[in-house]
Amino acid sequence: MRVGEIYDILDQLSPFDLQEKWDNSGLLLGSREMCVDRVILSVDIDTKMIEEAEENTLFVLHHPLIFSGLKRLVWSEYPANLLQKMIQKNHAMIAMHTNFDQTHLNRYVFEKVLGFEATTCQGFVCTAEGEWETDALLEHVKTRLGLETMRIVGKKERIHSVAMTTGAGASLMDSIDADLFLTGDIKFHDAMKAHAKGLMMADIGHFESERFFAEVLGEDLKNLPIPVIIAQSINPYSYI
Repeated sequence: MRVGEIYDILDQLSPFDLQEKWDNSGLLLGSREMCVDRVILSVDIDTKMIEEAEENTLFVLHHPLIFSGLKRLVWSEYPANLLQKMIQKNHAMIAMHTNFDQTHLNRYVFEKVLGFEATTCQGFVCTAEGEWETDALLEHVKTRLGLETMRIVGKKERIHSVAMTTGAGASLMDSIDADLFLTGDIKFHDAMKAHAKGLMMADIGHFESERFFAEVLGEDLKNLPIPVIIAQSINPYSYI
């Protein structure tokens, strides 16, 4: 298939125009006219994944490998070291980041993974209302996401409403109207602000909350006439 054909399918599924202004989703490597023999879906890409992939492969990633402006391409530096290997193997790359968060990923994780019944899903934030004992709810979230530990800001005995944004969503806290906000990458000053606002937050991890990207997108691409392979990218963090 031509890359452009697959790009158009992805654009209909989750329009690239929905991405945030600071994002860099879309075709990042290759051309619409390139012909590819297979598609690999993954949150991120690494050296091993590229080396194991055959030539003429299209990678569809959640996180853009090229994010901010590149001022130089030095093959020993990231991400140029990965781009060099991909060019040598005639690989192409498309990123589906904040557009896919809004159309698919957040709702999938909130409802299918965590088991909440969403009352609203607006932009990046999904919310649910109910009655939960806090410790039991947090244990449930940890189990569903495979978290060994969870950082908490504030503590309430009971939860009547939950909001969630996958990835790093702490900057959205001013728009949150809920007892508990689940998101990843909560920084120190985010935590201080949430504590002052009386908003309870739980850090569900950036990788852990977004690692379902490939399986979600894979369901919509299973009828392509070329193989669609789900690859599990590595978590750069380890815990001791």
